[in-house]
Amino acid sequence: MAYGYWRAGRHRQPAAFELFFRRCPFQGAFALGAGLSECLAFLRAFRFSQADIEYLRSVLPITTEKAFFEYLSTVDASEVSISSAPEGSVVFSRVPLLQVKGPLLVVQLLETTLICLVNYASLVATNAARFRLSAGPDKKLMEMGLRRAQGLDGGLSASKYSYMGGFDFTSNVLAGKLYGIPVRGTVAHSFVSSFTSLAEVTPRSLLPLGGTEPVDFPPLAETWLSRVCQLLQVPLDGVNHGELAAFVSYAITFPHNFQGLVDTYCVMRSGIPNFCAVALALNELGYRAIGVRLDSGDLAKQSVEIRRVFRICSKHFQVPWFERIPIAVSNDVSEWSLKELVQEGSEIDMIGVGTHLVTCPLQTSLGCVYKLVEVNGSPRLKVTEDKEKATVPGSKMVYRLWDDAGFPCLDLMALQDESPPRAGQEVAFWPLERAVKAGTLIPAAVQILHRVYFKDGQVCQPLPSLVEIKDHVETSLNKLSPAHKRLQDPETYQVAVTEKLHLLLTDLQRDCQ
Repeated sequence: MAYGYWRAGRHRQPAAFELFFRRCPFQGAFALGAGLSECLAFLRAFRFSQADIEYLRSVLPITTEKAFFEYLSTVDASEVSISSAPEGSVVFSRVPLLQVKGPLLVVQLLETTLICLVNYASLVATNAARFRLSAGPDKKLMEMGLRRAQGLDGGLSASKYSYMGGFDFTSNVLAGKLYGIPVRGTVAHSFVSSFTSLAEVTPRSLLPLGGTEPVDFPPLAETWLSRVCQLLQVPLDGVNHGELAAFVSYAITFPHNFQGLVDTYCVMRSGIPNFCAVALALNELGYRAIGVRLDSGDLAKQSVEIRRVFRICSKHFQVPWFERIPIAVSNDVSEWSLKELVQEGSEIDMIGVGTHLVTCPLQTSLGCVYKLVEVNGSPRLKVTEDKEKATVPGSKMVYRLWDDAGFPCLDLMALQDESPPRAGQEVAFWPLERAVKAGTLIPAAVQILHRVYFKDGQVCQPLPSLVEIKDHVETSLNKLSPAHKRLQDPETYQVAVTEKLHLLLTDLQRDCQ
């Protein structure tokens, strides 16, 4: 295709493309735009190496002119411009995520990579945002899906965009290193089951906090286990001592960060008594356990039972902080099962989710497309029998209109030469879904949605940090109407065009018939 443009002498014609999606993911009413920083990094480095050109020479027809390969050695993104909403913004179907302008051949070549970089990033960030909305603001969410990820790159980017979309932590240590995401995790079941008795625990001593004389920790934990079992009326001989040994070993290694995985055997007859024993032994030496994790069974019900035990131990042994020990859960948590975990009465504090893997099999792509809207100043239109796939022609400005309640209520697309809508003045619009009759509204505020981020081969806007993007996501979602961010049966957000753009669209459609 690039050779076709070049051979026809059209390769340098100014062109405009738009990257957008036709339907919001997960049957919702919104998405989060993500991947912009990766797109900009790609554009800055975009060029063909000599090795690239030699490979193309080997696979293109032998009749391809030599001058074309010489031209490819000069291709870069120095004449390309990119406009976008700030990364992490709430975006809607049919509204451009990216507006790309430059020489026709060059901006055509960018298509696949830009779609790839935006598609997955926006899908995972949107998915994470839906988890955050479902969990509410107080529950902690930990992304832990690397083992089932779509390769290392997919796993790393999923950790990044899950954090951006609203998660608090990741179990992916490399993502923590590369992106500064807070890291959390616990031991695996294999660590717990690898022990059989306290005789296997090495080293055995633990220095009390602020003390000078090490304490032989396993006997102290055994003493506390007897006391806990007696209090809870749990048979001591039914407690798995390999599990106790694993907890003791881990507590000696990480006395400040002891967290027990309590479902390798029986949660209430073994895991919780063993955890309480080790946590109370640590408390005697001045340390505080940081939590337990459940990975099987009825997570919500078990959390209530565990909290009851913590309260009993807290009161009986006079350890006030013990009743508030955080309870974390995991085990193929989906957007739907999450609702049960955060229901009233649940005692769960943190939820571990392979967010990009558990729900995303239902939708593996945001469905982004990249369509030509203008060449040489002349608008272009794709007309198809599938009305959903028709494009909106021309280089455009996009305005977000806000209502008196402070919520966005309409995204309005206008041709670039049109006067912008103004706050407090009536605006006429033609809805894209049913562009038969115009509507009107008086916006309380008007926002230009896109900013130019790339021009003349350089990034021309300061790029925010990951934490700043995460904060922008939260702010954007807080400003969205509850009707539009409902996870089930949300109200469709309205996207429309101006009268001038509507007439252009109608005329072009008529000409193509």
